Amino acid sequence: MLVSGRFKIKTGYLTAFLLLLISYILIFITLQQLFKQTKWVEHTDNVIINLESLSSYINEAESAARGYVLLNDTDHLQTFYSSTKIIDLSLKNIDSIISDNISEQKNSDTLKLLIQEKLGRIYKGILQFKLDGHVISDDMKASGEIGKNLMISIKTLIQRMEMDERNLLQLRKQRQYGTSVSVKIITVTSLVIALLLSAYSFITYSKESKAKLKADEQANLYRQQLENKVNELQAANTELEELRSLEKFTATGRIARTIAHEIRNPLTNIILAAEQIRTVPEANEESIMLLDMINRNANRINRMISELLTSTKFAQLQYSKIDISTLLDETLELAKDRVELKHISIKKNYSNPGCDVLADTDKMKIAFLNIIVNAIEAMEKEKGILEIQTTVINNKCRIDIRDNGHGMNEETLQKLFDPYFTNKSGGNGLGLTNTQNIILNHKGSINVKSYLGEGSIFSITLNTA
Repeated sequence: MLVSGRFKIKTGYLTAFLLLLISYILIFITLQQLFKQTKWVEHTDNVIINLESLSSYINEAESAARGYVLLNDTDHLQTFYSSTKIIDLSLKNIDSIISDNISEQKNSDTLKLLIQEKLGRIYKGILQFKLDGHVISDDMKASGEIGKNLMISIKTLIQRMEMDERNLLQLRKQRQYGTSVSVKIITVTSLVIALLLSAYSFITYSKESKAKLKADEQANLYRQQLENKVNELQAANTELEELRSLEKFTATGRIARTIAHEIRNPLTNIILAAEQIRTVPEANEESIMLLDMINRNANRINRMISELLTSTKFAQLQYSKIDISTLLDETLELAKDRVELKHISIKKNYSNPGCDVLADTDKMKIAFLNIIVNAIEAMEKEKGILEIQTTVINNKCRIDIRDNGHGMNEETLQKLFDPYFTNKSGGNGLGLTNTQNIILNHKGSINVKSYLGEGSIFSITLNTA
C-alpha cells in the first residue's frame, strides 16, 4: 500500500513537472510567434507612417512651389528643394520596408513614377517662371491642371496603399491577439493542471502519511505490548530462577543438616573412644600417635560439617542502613593487596543519587569479597579490568561486578553455587555457596553470566532501604 502511494505521489509530481515543461516550451514557441507578429505589426505601422509622411511632404513641396510663384519668395523655393530631397529618401525607405510585399512593391513603383512626373512638372514650371521674368504663362496654367490631376492620382494611390496596409495591420493585430490569447490559455491551463496534479499528489501524500503514521502507531503499540510481554516473561523467569535457587539452597541445607546429624553422632563416639583408649596404661607411643591422628581428622571433619551448616542455613542478620557504594568501597579496600599484586584496573560506575540498602554490613562484605576475589583470580596479571556498576531499578538496587577473565562454561555455571564445587586447587568450594546464602538471607538475588574467553558478570539485586 505504501509502495503504491509513493508511486502515485512520484507519478503525480513527475506528470506535473512534464506538463509544466511542455507548457513552458509551448509558451516559448508561442511567444516567439507573438514577437514575430508584433514585429509585423510594427512593420505595417512603419509603412503607414512613411506613406502619411510622404503625402505631407508632397503637399509641402507643392505648396512651397506655389508660394514661390505667387509671392516670388526664394524661401519657399528652398523649402521646395528640401521637401524633394525628403520625398526621395521617403520613397527609398518605403521601397526597403515593403520589399516582402509584391503588390505593395508594384504600387510603390507606380507611386514613384507619378511623384517623379509631378515633381518634374513643378521643376519645369519653376524654370519657365524664371525664364518668363516671373510671369505665369498659359503653358504654366495648362501644366498646373495636369499637375493637379497627378496630385489626385498620387493621393489616391497613397490612400489605397494606406488602406491595404491598414487592412494588413488589422489582420496582423488579430493574429497577434490570437497568439496572445493562446499564450494565456496555455499558461492558465498548464498552471491549473499542474496545481490539480500537485494537489492530488499532496492529498495522496497526506493520506499515505496518515496511513503510515497510523501503521507506525499500531506497530509501536504492538512492539510495546511485545516488550511488556517479554519483560513479564523475563521477570517471571528471574523469579523462577530465584525460587529454584532458594529451593536448591533450602534442599542443600536440609541435606547438609541430615548429613551433619548422621555423621556427627558416630564421629563423637569415635572421638570419645579414642580418648578412652588413650587413658589405658598399656598404650605405647605408636598407639598414642595413631590416636592423635584419629583425633585431628575427626576434628577436621567436625569443622567441615560446621562450615557446611554455616554456609547453608538462614542466619540471624544485624541490619543497618548503608549506601551500597560505601559498602563496595570498603570491600575493595579489603581486597586492595590482591588488586595491587596483580595490577588490576578498577572501574567504578555508581548510580547518582546513591542507593541505600538495609544490610548486615559484615556479612555483605564477605559476599562481595568472595565475588571480587574470584574475579581477581580469574584475570591475567596487568591485563585485568574489574568493573563495578550500581543502578536503581524499580525500588531495587542492582550491583554488577564484571571481569575480563577466562570465563566459565555452562557446566561450571550450573554447579557454581553447589557446596564443595571448585576449580581452584586450594579452595574448599564453600565461598560462593556462602555468598549465595548471605544474599538470599537479605531477600536478594544473584545471577551469573559468563562466556569462555570473555569474562563473567555477577549481578546482585537487593531491596532498597
